[in-house]
Amino acid sequence: MTLGRINTYNPKHKGSFPISRSKIDLFLECPRCFYLDRRVGIQRPPQFPYTLNSAVDILLKKEFDIHRAKNTQHPLMKKYGIAAVPFSNNNLNEWRENFVGIRHTHKPTNLIIFGAVDDIWINREQELMVVDYKSTSINENITTLNKAWHDGYKRQLEVYQWLLKQNNYKVSKTGFFVYCNGKKDSAAFDGKLEFDLTIIPYIGDDTWIEKTLIDIKKCLDSIVPPKPRDDCRYCYYVDKIEHMAPPNLSMQ
Repeated sequence: MTLGRINTYNPKHKGSFPISRSKIDLFLECPRCFYLDRRVGIQRPPQFPYTLNSAVDILLKKEFDIHRAKNTQHPLMKKYGIAAVPFSNNNLNEWRENFVGIRHTHKPTNLIIFGAVDDIWINREQELMVVDYKSTSINENITTLNKAWHDGYKRQLEVYQWLLKQNNYKVSKTGFFVYCNGKKDSAAFDGKLEFDLTIIPYIGDDTWIEKTLIDIKKCLDSIVPPKPRDDCRYCYYVDKIEHMAPPNLSMQ
């Protein structure tokens, strides 16, 4: 198997360098893993693709696109009293595309920040509202974002809000998570998976992004990688590998 070449950062190169929304989150999770990824070209082992989640995303987009074309509210929006409709824009397909997304060159760092949104709605005040689709299957009603891993979801939405602002759009502080929870209490499968759908509003705060981008640039420009994080399982694994004694390969 041949691995593809990774686009790594070169401090001597004067051009702009792309940083995705997910790489910003990687930096916040572990600066050393981020450095090895973006500067050295050593990525964490990839996760298995969430193909069922992707299928749910695609179907939701198709469903909301029907109402986008008609400039009407989706029934879920009516149910939750959201005075908005799906936003129609010629750039939306590009904004949704992975590795393309909404883009902005951050002048202080010359980093190109980008991220692919799931959906955008527009309210009566003509403000854009960022929407993210999430799918899972747990035995509880999902009404709040109070788990530890939800912090990453919130940052994700805030980066999208920030990107739209940088592209001179009027953006609402309120975004939404459309949460699809797979039901397990059906009498039979019958080749069909049913979901409970809920909408969770979230008021974003993107004030952390500017400082984070400055810190990312400092990290990339450093000739010394950050120290391993004690709570990073990947750093722990690499540390253990580096300190292992080489096996005795002599034939006796």
